[in-house]
Amino acid sequence: MLSGHGDDGYTFRKNIVADFSTNVWYGGEPAGLKEFVWDKWNEVNRYPEVTAERLSEKIAAHHGLSSGQILVNNGTTESIYLIAQLFSGRATTILTPAFSEYEDACHIFGHELRFLPWAEALELPQLRSELVFICNPNNPTGRLFADLLFWIKRSPGCLFVIDEAFIDFTVGAESAFNLLKTFRNVVILRSLTKTYAIPGLRLGYIAGQEELVSQLRGIKQPWTVNALAQAAGHFIFDNDEKIKPPVEQLLSDKLDFLNQLSSNEAIEASESATHFFLCKTLVRSAGHLKQFLLENHGILIRDAGNFRGLTRQHFRVATLSPEKNSLLVNALEEWKKLYY
Repeated sequence: MLSGHGDDGYTFRKNIVADFSTNVWYGGEPAGLKEFVWDKWNEVNRYPEVTAERLSEKIAAHHGLSSGQILVNNGTTESIYLIAQLFSGRATTILTPAFSEYEDACHIFGHELRFLPWAEALELPQLRSELVFICNPNNPTGRLFADLLFWIKRSPGCLFVIDEAFIDFTVGAESAFNLLKTFRNVVILRSLTKTYAIPGLRLGYIAGQEELVSQLRGIKQPWTVNALAQAAGHFIFDNDEKIKPPVEQLLSDKLDFLNQLSSNEAIEASESATHFFLCKTLVRSAGHLKQFLLENHGILIRDAGNFRGLTRQHFRVATLSPEKNSLLVNALEEWKKLYY
C-alpha cells in the first residue's frame, strides 16, 4: 500500500500545528545524533556496506546473539516484504487489526491469507498456518499479547513473525528475544525509526535463527541501507541506554490525555499499553472528523477506517506534549457541541 498510512501531513497544504497521526516519538532524534550523522557525510561518496555487516555485529552483541542471527534492513517494511517473499505461496495468518503491510506483502507473494481477530487469538487456537504475523504491542490498538510463549508452544509448525516496533514505548513488557534461544519458530522484527524519531532514514532489523536469516540475506537486495542510516544505527547502539525517550513520563501523559478524552460523550477512547491508542467518534465518521480538525485547528489524526476489523468511526492518536494534547481535547469538545 503506497498510500493510506498515517503521517500523511505532507499531502495537505494546511499548516499542521499538532500531528497526532504518527506514532513516532514526538521529541525528535536523540541529542548528538544529527551531528554524528552529518559528520559521516563523506561516506555517501562511496557505496555503503552491502548488508550493514558491522552494524549487524553490533546489534547482535547488544542482544547476546551471533552476527548471523541479525539482518539490518531499510525499516521494518523491508523486513516484512523479505519474509513474505521467502515464504511465497504459504498459508499465512494475520492478527487483526494490523499494520497493512503484512497483508499487502503477502498478497504480492501469493500467500493464502487468513485473518484472526485479536479477541479470538487470545483463546490461543492451534494454528493451521505456516506463518503468522503479530504486532506486539499491536498497531493500531496498542494492546499487548501476554501469552505468546504458550501459543508458540501450541503451534510448533507455525513460524511466529513478531513485530516489536513499539516495544520500547512500554513499561514491563517482555520482549520475545529470550525465546530465540529455545524456539526455532520465532522471528522478531525491530524498528529503530519510532523510538529514535528517524523514519525518514529508514532503519530496522530482523532477528532469528541463523539458517532463516541466511535465507533472507540470500534474497535481499544489496545496499538497501544507506551510509547515513548505518551511521545512525551505530550511534544508537553505542549510546542506547542514554538516549531512550522518557517512556514513563510519556505513558503518564498518555493516561492523563486518555482520561480527558474519555470525558467527552461524543468520543470513546480505548486503553493501551503504549503511547498511542484507538478512539471512536460516536457521531459522523473519522474521515469527517479528520477534515474538521485539519481545517479548523490544524490538527492531524490517523483515520483508522482502513484497518481490517475496524469501522469508519475509528481513529488513532499518539500522545504528544501536554500542551498539544490539550489542543485536541478542546477541539473535540467543539466537535461534540456541533454534532453530538
